[in-house]
Amino acid sequence: MFRLQGSKVLAVDMTGDAVKAKNGSMVAYDGQMAFKKMSGGGEGLRGMVTRRLTGEQMTVMEVRGQGTCWFADRASEINLVTLQGDTLYVESSNLLAADSGLRTGTSFTGMRGASQGNGLFTTTVEGHGQAAITSDGPAVVLRVSPQFPLTVDPGAYVAHQGNVRQSFQSGVTFRTLMGEGGGEAFQIRFEGDGLVYVQPSERNTIAGDV
Repeated sequence: MFRLQGSKVLAVDMTGDAVKAKNGSMVAYDGQMAFKKMSGGGEGLRGMVTRRLTGEQMTVMEVRGQGTCWFADRASEINLVTLQGDTLYVESSNLLAADSGLRTGTSFTGMRGASQGNGLFTTTVEGHGQAAITSDGPAVVLRVSPQFPLTVDPGAYVAHQGNVRQSFQSGVTFRTLMGEGGGEAFQIRFEGDGLVYVQPSERNTIAGDV
């Protein structure tokens, strides 16, 4: 259903089924399509309450029909993720599209979200199907194992999946080591067994100057 055309355009072939995608990300379609605006923090009343608490600004549309839709987001690189009953945790701004059968919601992330100034929650995608996430430059997928925990700069983090524990710690960041940034610095530490998606370009955060 999901396929890439180049590295920056997602093509979704539909035969009467549907896909959820970031509002405004469709660049073209053929065939017969119907569009419906949805809310982005999750389904139902609980999702509405969560969005009100977090100030989540993400909006999602549902596309249903016969034909092909093409999606893109500001020329970002697109990465396909296959879920087999597990959960993907992804920054809301990096989620481009998901199979309609996948459940979306929010998850509390603690201090890491607060340090970035984008709320205390991150978007979750779970079930069986495909999702497309964006990154500023080609994403690197790094494995976390019990023997080898992983430490990531908050500005480079995109998403993670698997049996992974996430903690937020103060200390020296990569920018501080190079003499850049100031104030108290922070890192994200991942332990367990899973995958972490990292982009090669840092988004603007206030993580280094809290």
